[in-house]
Amino acid sequence: MEIKRAIISAAIIWIIGVTAYILSYFVVIMDNPELQGNLVLIITLVPSTFLGIKYYYKNGTHTNGFKLGVFMFLVTFCLDALITVPLFIIPAGGNHLTFFTDPWFWLIGLEYILLVGIYATFRLKY
Repeated sequence: MEIKRAIISAAIIWIIGVTAYILSYFVVIMDNPELQGNLVLIITLVPSTFLGIKYYYKNGTHTNGFKLGVFMFLVTFCLDALITVPLFIIPAGGNHLTFFTDPWFWLIGLEYILLVGIYATFRLKY
């Protein structure tokens, strides 16, 4: 696994995801802004993950996609703990515990790992 390239890929995906989540609060479509943000993130995660993974595999690397997905999710977990929660969640009245025990966080994390694994499976097959 190319650690530096995986960290950069995860950071690209994280930046796009956090930006989409925050921007979703400025366009009110649903009564529940948190649910709206999570749904926007779920949708945005698909193209942003493919963009980040495309960058990772651009040099012909042959890393197991599910291992890569778990590693990249751990990087995202760290970025959320160090940046997202202190800058955006705590000022809004939340904390690390509520953020990381939210079922949506883990559902989105599972989607992230699966997207990376599935993309890698098809990428490495062809």
